[in-house]
Amino acid sequence: MRKFLALILLLFILAGVPAVSAQTKSKNSKTSSTAAVTATAAKFGNTDGITAQQLRNYLEFIASDELEGRDTPSRGLDIAAMYIADHLKTWGIKPAGDNGTYFQKFPLRRNKIDAAGTRLQLNNQSFVYGEDFLSSFNPAIVSNSQIVYAGHGWLIKSKNIDAFQGIDVKDKIVVVANNLPKGATFNDLQGKQGVDWASPALYAQMKGARAVIVFGNYNNLANWQAAKWTQTEKGGLEFGTPQNQITIPSLTASPRLINALFAGEKANGNNVYTRGITQDFVEPFDLQATKKISLSVAVKTEETHSQNVVGILEGTDAVLKNEYVAIGAHYDHVGINPFAAGDDKIWNGADDDGSGTVAVLSIAEAFAKGAQRPKRSILFIWHAGEEKGLWGSEYFTDNPTVPIGSIVTQLNIDMIGRAQQPGDENPKNKLLPKQGEVFLIGSRMMSTELGVLSDATNKSFLNMSFNFKYDDPNDPEQFFYRSDHFNYARKGIPIIFYMDGDHADYHQPSDSIEKIDFANMERIARTIFATGWELANRAARPTVDKPLKLNGN
Repeated sequence: MRKFLALILLLFILAGVPAVSAQTKSKNSKTSSTAAVTATAAKFGNTDGITAQQLRNYLEFIASDELEGRDTPSRGLDIAAMYIADHLKTWGIKPAGDNGTYFQKFPLRRNKIDAAGTRLQLNNQSFVYGEDFLSSFNPAIVSNSQIVYAGHGWLIKSKNIDAFQGIDVKDKIVVVANNLPKGATFNDLQGKQGVDWASPALYAQMKGARAVIVFGNYNNLANWQAAKWTQTEKGGLEFGTPQNQITIPSLTASPRLINALFAGEKANGNNVYTRGITQDFVEPFDLQATKKISLSVAVKTEETHSQNVVGILEGTDAVLKNEYVAIGAHYDHVGINPFAAGDDKIWNGADDDGSGTVAVLSIAEAFAKGAQRPKRSILFIWHAGEEKGLWGSEYFTDNPTVPIGSIVTQLNIDMIGRAQQPGDENPKNKLLPKQGEVFLIGSRMMSTELGVLSDATNKSFLNMSFNFKYDDPNDPEQFFYRSDHFNYARKGIPIIFYMDGDHADYHQPSDSIEKIDFANMERIARTIFATGWELANRAARPTVDKPLKLNGN
């Protein structure tokens, strides 16, 4: 090192004064460039307060095995909530949950099958829950019911498909094959459920059936023990008013039960099952009148809860501080599957949505530690239960801890940790945004002003590439309906949704921290901060000039 410095000094002396001038010029040029970048950053507040290393530090905890996949509800999710709240308290961000806390709790019900009280008898032959059949969480007692086979069981009016046409299922147990009718796809399930189309279980209920028995397909049989564990140990959760229209039990039958059902019938179990797989369904028929089923499904229900985490950074303007820019993410994922293949049983959710969780945390820290604070208040919110059906955001928007009309915009961050990487040949990862790019949804959907502000802020700051590939409520992927911003939009609040979309590790145990592109994530998080800063300081809230259109209506 000393020899190198001596050489530099010698060259400096030999070059003389002109070299000094050139060096000074170069130094001045760098200083001017740095000053320009700093000035741009300062224009949008403390954007430099968000760093790749900071994001990594937070995500190493949020996506760790110790948090057990952050299922809703779970111990791991509760630990994540406390971790977030402790940071907010340290930074002086005010609690905005229940009773002066950072936590807004919402009620849940957990249903579990009571295996001891769940049984099926076919004439004098007994069948055991968990071995011969599995069941939905619909309690029932059915005695001496006759049985009818109804083919595929579907109603799809747009395709003139009606499985129950010409057969009577009232007060009977309906047996159906586990497949769609030939020529139909799930994309054909359009219109109103129960009117324009109906699943076999719903259609059977509409026709007065007492229960449905569905053939267990390959996937059911391969995951039988996992499904049994879910039904009896983990349980099924309900939030709010139960959305399930189906109240009759739906049973998944093992091969043993299928063979017993069709023993001595005009088509045996193997024939009916095989033709169901190939969509060449045996014509519906009544099973022998002497063949009857008695069924009991027992369900245990317990009350539980989960929580959103909510904090407020109060604005500086005496009037505008009563309005809020909401910046949010869901901090839950899908938990643990003890029956998953391989050694990894924990779905860490580093990208989904650990990336959004820590981005909001870093944004909150940058706002709290900035030299200046914005005029409007910033509402930071981490929603639980997104993976279960947008539960946390639905609860918050129906039971807001600030007046819902005071929220001027909601910026939702759900998966921003991934981008295309050199050498990655996985075809699913070709769907990811490129380096320096992020998918945007909704920026102009309800408010032209919001879209203009979003684009202008980005252009004058880091000038990321905004990709609007999924920016349509009618896009086949339906991303607009699949994250928490949707519940704000349905309340008339304009939104922007930032995401990286689908990839090979989506909802897989391989969604882990080593796959995260922290440099690209830093740029996205800083861009969101800058957008929030602009929204919080402009004179007027973005005008909602376009009504929200759902499903093209």
